Amino acid sequence: MGRVTDLAAFTALLTPEGQTLLAALRDYDPAQELAVASRLRREHPAELVSAALGQARLRQRAVAKFGAEDAHRMYFTPNGVEQSTRATVGAYRAERFRALGVRSVADLCGGIGGDAIAFARAGISVLAVDRDPLTAEAARANAAALGLDGLIEVRCADVTEIDTSPYDAVFVDPARRGGRGRIFDPEAYSPPLSWAIEAARTAPHAALKIAPGVPHEAVPEDAEAEWISDGGDVKEAVLWFGTAPGTRRATLLPSGATLTGRGLPDPAPRPVGRYLYEPDGAVIRAHLVAEVAEELGGGLIDETIAYITADALTRTPYAAAYEITDELPFGLKKLKALLREREVGTLTVKKRGSAVEPEEVRRRVKPKGPNAATVFLTRVAGAPTMLIGAPAGR
Repeated sequence: MGRVTDLAAFTALLTPEGQTLLAALRDYDPAQELAVASRLRREHPAELVSAALGQARLRQRAVAKFGAEDAHRMYFTPNGVEQSTRATVGAYRAERFRALGVRSVADLCGGIGGDAIAFARAGISVLAVDRDPLTAEAARANAAALGLDGLIEVRCADVTEIDTSPYDAVFVDPARRGGRGRIFDPEAYSPPLSWAIEAARTAPHAALKIAPGVPHEAVPEDAEAEWISDGGDVKEAVLWFGTAPGTRRATLLPSGATLTGRGLPDPAPRPVGRYLYEPDGAVIRAHLVAEVAEELGGGLIDETIAYITADALTRTPYAAAYEITDELPFGLKKLKALLREREVGTLTVKKRGSAVEPEEVRRRVKPKGPNAATVFLTRVAGAPTMLIGAPAGR
């Protein structure tokens, strides 16, 4: 009964009265929700007010993914906000499809329609399929709200029963969350990754959205694997079919810089030089640190740590550069003394290969002063080490 009730409440939001409520709640302060709800219930049904408040909260959360203009026109479910693709990533993927000549796509497990919207805005017609009636209704409402219903057909159905043969491409975004939270086993996705791979192989082109932590050995030989970051945060991995089988790629948004693997061996460790480079997370996930190290003429500080060191400053979109001023054996007393001497009050703590938490470091060293520094807690040639420096070129 719960989902039927939810669907009825959602449908009520699409009425003129529901639309009036949503417009009134666009900029409301959630901290004042009790007072706002009490006031609105004097003029509107309690169930409709509750539904509108819930939708307003979801829209505010969705601004980070979709931007304010779209988010405040769209409709969401809690899972839809959590699992939908960030608009910048969706637009990038849609453009890749468009460049491949794709004009129609079967979007399986379409959710609230985030990817379908991106495809439609790239001029691609979409069949968006989801088996949950409420989610499908939200996708349908989103297509209409954004003026894209002429390009997006929404179907509430089991994706395993869809004939994808009429479409140029297949896109599958399996559910990676269950009742107990995030799902890490690809065969526990809904539908399982093995099913999605077989569905992908039936189409001229296909893309499967998967978790960025997918083991490389789980990537089929006939797929291209792409790891995508946005603003430095790794967002997802995509398995592409009908593109470049066996390729490993890291793509960084918003710049669009793309690095492809060349099968290089791991770079050799070397002593810490003047500069330390922190590769983007997508580069690390794609196992392309060696390609960046070659570009920088550098080596690793430790054979197990993805920090690159070099003596020269080379600009690259694939790694952030820091100028290193000090290399010390690990010890918070030593760090505290150095920071006091340098009058460092703004301390950025980064770690890789260290069990010490950044907040614990700040609490112990009590930085104070007008200057700023960055400390890396890591290993150099197997030894716990602190590297102190600052972003290069500032």
